Amino acid sequence: MTIAAHTLGCKLNFAETSHLVSRFLAEGWKQADFADKADLYVINTCTVTAIAEKKCRNAIRQAVTANPDAIVAVVGCFAQNAADEIARIPGVSIILGNDRKYDLMHYVKQHLHNQALKQSSTQAIKQSSTQALKHSSTQALKQFHLAYSHADRTRTFFKIQDGCDYFCSYCAIPFARGRSRSADVATTLAMAHEIARSGSKEVVLTGINTGTFGQQQGETLLQLIRELDKVEAIQRYRISSIEPNLLTDEILDFVAHSRAFLPHFHIPLQAGSDKVLRLMHRRYDTSFYAKLVEKIKRLMPDACIAADIMAGFNGEDDDEFEGVKAFVESLPISYLHVFTFSERPRTAALGMEDRIDVHTRREHSRQLQEISDRKKQQFYLSQKGKVRPVLWESDIKEGMMYGFTDNYIRVSQPANADNLKLINTITPFQISGVIPD
Repeated sequence: MTIAAHTLGCKLNFAETSHLVSRFLAEGWKQADFADKADLYVINTCTVTAIAEKKCRNAIRQAVTANPDAIVAVVGCFAQNAADEIARIPGVSIILGNDRKYDLMHYVKQHLHNQALKQSSTQAIKQSSTQALKHSSTQALKQFHLAYSHADRTRTFFKIQDGCDYFCSYCAIPFARGRSRSADVATTLAMAHEIARSGSKEVVLTGINTGTFGQQQGETLLQLIRELDKVEAIQRYRISSIEPNLLTDEILDFVAHSRAFLPHFHIPLQAGSDKVLRLMHRRYDTSFYAKLVEKIKRLMPDACIAADIMAGFNGEDDDEFEGVKAFVESLPISYLHVFTFSERPRTAALGMEDRIDVHTRREHSRQLQEISDRKKQQFYLSQKGKVRPVLWESDIKEGMMYGFTDNYIRVSQPANADNLKLINTITPFQISGVIPD
């Protein structure tokens, strides 16, 4: 039996998909590429934007086209929030939300058992799994499952936290993921040692609201990263994304002087306007954010700082947007992740006034992306001539091999016999120039 998986959305989803696939591989299944014919297709979904949901529907159609007789399992955030909609798509066999996706093996075995008995399997399992999701969606999502990605020996995505208590006005994730929760430091550390034994040199700490790690146990993210830094077999850690108000001075000071935590931060901004930040129900203003970025640059001048930003949220008319652009231009950040606002079901934004038309949203998004491109080029050029430690990966294209510096710059060198020996090792590398693309 073969399994193929497709992941949409965040690094957390990638960790969870890998964890699910590993369970099947442990029972003798073989992994196939998603574009190939397989017996089981697993689609781990995202509901952050309407575009993410559209990509989910496209992935379902791709799987059904590749093998009309396959089991198609749709799991994750979109499955949690829109089970009925997904159930209407022809070819879907199993629908599991975030609380039930770890039971995927059970549902697949049930499906196969029904097939063996020549019973009506697809509709029966679709109904039972949808009902299970409906049952869970009326209650709090309380369980937490540690997970990490297995596919890449060089870098591992390590899920340390799930859920969110913030309920920002644009975001449906708390409805799909539930409240913030995590394991305790000791349990999380035990899995880090397991990752270390796998040979991964770099670990990316992932979560929905990573900075709230440990709050149920009276512990903190700072306590965790101090312990993780002691796992010497893991040579690098990155904190994938952390809310500005949770990136404390203590965390910054620790990262700046730690053994293995890297000068790379992903800090959601979401809006460059205090008015819009208030409408979004964010927990900081532009002044706080600017001071945080400046503080990082004082401690770690070569740090890479990425910022999520949303274009076209309610109230962001052209006049307001001029201030947004000016603020973003003033920040010493490295690049932006730009999202175009799309209304999400059950969110507070649906009841707000001052909606921005879709054309304006897209135009604002385009202009922010241009700013991001310029800032990324400036950041790369600022590193020209510097020597940075690079973790080399097995990615070989057109005679070149690639790796990432500690401050998250992708670099390349010829994939000759000597250099290929460096795969999954960290070496000093001088950045000699910037390739146009």
